[in-house]
Amino acid sequence: MTCNSFLKIKVYNPKFNFMLKKILMGLVIVGVFSGCLKGDHEGEYKCEYDACAVKAPAGEIQQVQDYLLTNNIIATQHCSGVYYAIDSVGTGKAVTSCGAIVATYKGSLTDGTIFDQGQFNRFYALSGLLKGWTNTIPLIKEGGRIRLYIPPSLGYGNTVYGTIPANSVLVFEVRLDAVY
Repeated sequence: MTCNSFLKIKVYNPKFNFMLKKILMGLVIVGVFSGCLKGDHEGEYKCEYDACAVKAPAGEIQQVQDYLLTNNIIATQHCSGVYYAIDSVGTGKAVTSCGAIVATYKGSLTDGTIFDQGQFNRFYALSGLLKGWTNTIPLIKEGGRIRLYIPPSLGYGNTVYGTIPANSVLVFEVRLDAVY
């Protein structure tokens, strides 16, 4: 059997395609989890993600500040430009920006329009979520609750995403349910 005929068998075999997709998804997940991990001399890994490396432009930060001021919301500015208010720190495990989480959340626009809400039905790599989440969710532990006010460039940017207009400030209420 030549390589070409072997590949054709793989392409036209539905069971193999399903298995191949599972294997590839596993490799992608491993790649996401290891993307910001570096080994040390003892063989352990540590997260080397810099949450302050990317900062929202001043104009976007001003948009968030104006929203907070108009609505009498007290929040703290993260070095990246995201504003946050911790309702409860939580008492469970802590997560790094390179970890994975299960969370219950509600996302809305500054006009109050809810664009999404629910709970992750599996663990999601924090590094694969919005930069605003990646940067601020590690501020709480399992069981913690946080409100996020995310400038556009740390959210969906200048892209229309479903019902979310381009360059939207995003408001999230997040409860960190589990950490992996």
